[in-house]
Amino acid sequence: MMLSRSRQATPLPGVHGTARVDRRVRSLLPRVRKGDVVVLDHTDMDRATAQALADAEVAAVVNASRFVSGRYPSRGPAVLLDAGVTLVDDAGTEVLYAVKDGQDVRLHEGRLLVGEEDCGGGRALGRESLDAALEAARTGMVTQLERLAHDSAEFVRREEGVLLHNRGIPALRARVSGRPVLVVAPGPGLDAELDLVDPWLREQRPVVIAVDSAATVLHSRKRRADVLVVTAARDDRSAGSVPPKAVKAARDVVVVTDPGRSAEAPSVERAGVRPEVFETTATAEDAALLLAVHADASLVVGAGVHASLDDFLDRQRGGLSSTYLSRLKVGDRLVDARAVPALYSGRLRAWHLWLVLLVGVLALLAAVAVTPVGQELLDGVSEPVADLVSPLVSFVEGLF
Repeated sequence: MMLSRSRQATPLPGVHGTARVDRRVRSLLPRVRKGDVVVLDHTDMDRATAQALADAEVAAVVNASRFVSGRYPSRGPAVLLDAGVTLVDDAGTEVLYAVKDGQDVRLHEGRLLVGEEDCGGGRALGRESLDAALEAARTGMVTQLERLAHDSAEFVRREEGVLLHNRGIPALRARVSGRPVLVVAPGPGLDAELDLVDPWLREQRPVVIAVDSAATVLHSRKRRADVLVVTAARDDRSAGSVPPKAVKAARDVVVVTDPGRSAEAPSVERAGVRPEVFETTATAEDAALLLAVHADASLVVGAGVHASLDDFLDRQRGGLSSTYLSRLKVGDRLVDARAVPALYSGRLRAWHLWLVLLVGVLALLAAVAVTPVGQELLDGVSEPVADLVSPLVSFVEGLF
């Protein structure tokens, strides 16, 4: 009897956790908790989504589709593997219906189990298999680049007024002309990049443009956004998490919306602020860059923005061309936040000059002291100083 109980108490192999099931990642993320087993359907998982799951400390992710489909080398799976998350993909859409949200599940050898019932499974994705899939996917980048060229031509046709003639770009009340601008977007590694530019931010005091939830990050760091750029609500996924104080503190609030669509933004409306409307098919991040260059910023530093070709392809959206063309519009004024420490050594302060002067005077006195004239001066000064100090020494000795 005792042997039977001890056998029952032995945990079964695999990853145990609570299932969080949803086809849509945006609906799933708010419910995810530490140790959960996430079941979703996300082809070519991007880095931002993967980082959100890693930050939530999930135990495993079961994907109905492939993490790397072969179109291009998606960056999300590596983020999850680096965080120690168990990955299973190509499980099929049936797994989304076989498991209910909130059930206790076990993931073992690529199979998802509820008690003794096998609810399906797929391919266990490890480091070697991921590297092989990414290498094979690099050939798919040719197709993506061809698509980029086509979409860019379409974007120029749609946004000719914005890109070539600056029509429809709102004028900012904040004084930007001739000043540096920091554009803060909610991209991966934003906190680390803000740490890198913190000395430059304190000393140069640039105009800060925050995009969507990046305003929340700034607010948590006790910093204010001068300009807030918010994506208009579509399925209530705009910057609804932006604190009302951050919205009210901004001198300008700009809502980015597709032409002809509603410009509602829940966080802005709750704060009682009347925003400017920027009608464009560009993303809010790209719109922020266009606002900065239209206002004649002397320099634009991007923190959390997408900077590399892999980043652009990893965004999985039709607006990829807006990212490409907005960078061309900003031109040589755009600098990535990670380059700032190498380019900026800090401002020269008055105490720096006083320190150099003091060191020079001390060096001069030391040089004079070793000369015969210096020795005579020291001898002449030492006796009066000794006469002044000796009564004080005697008084202190008398106290003790």
